[in-house]
Amino acid sequence: MTRSRRLRLRRSRDRRGRGVRGLPFPATLPAARSRSERFDAIVLDALEPIDERWHAELGRLDIAVDEVPEVTDCDPSTVSWDRDVVQDGNVPLARLVPAGVDRAGLPTRARIVLYRRPLQTRAQDGVDLSELVHEVLVEQVANYLGLDPDTIEGPAQAG
Repeated sequence: MTRSRRLRLRRSRDRRGRGVRGLPFPATLPAARSRSERFDAIVLDALEPIDERWHAELGRLDIAVDEVPEVTDCDPSTVSWDRDVVQDGNVPLARLVPAGVDRAGLPTRARIVLYRRPLQTRAQDGVDLSELVHEVLVEQVANYLGLDPDTIEGPAQAG
């Protein structure tokens, strides 16, 4: 056995308590998920009742999650957002990107982009975050469909 192979084996075994040998939690437990994975699960849970009612109308809409919004203006007092942005104060929480054509000339689908960090910062706990994400999704879906947000959450539409 060569010296380099022995060193690699020694480092990977960790006999003397210099670190953990494997993952602290099995991958099947919720604690093993990252913050972004937990947030994605919250988004899917919040979207489910909306999608059940408006599935046909939302077939050409994508939902995306970004960490933070891209801000090109450095002065917060001069930043202005379009109608398609849900904001708290001057911080965007979500944006509706309409369908269009990309730089390559290919058609793109409309999408709602949720900004994870601003939403998490405004929530006090997991329940509050779920409610906030649901409210933002309702507002953005209403904006996409051109309806009132109360209509989106109201009784199921007649078939």
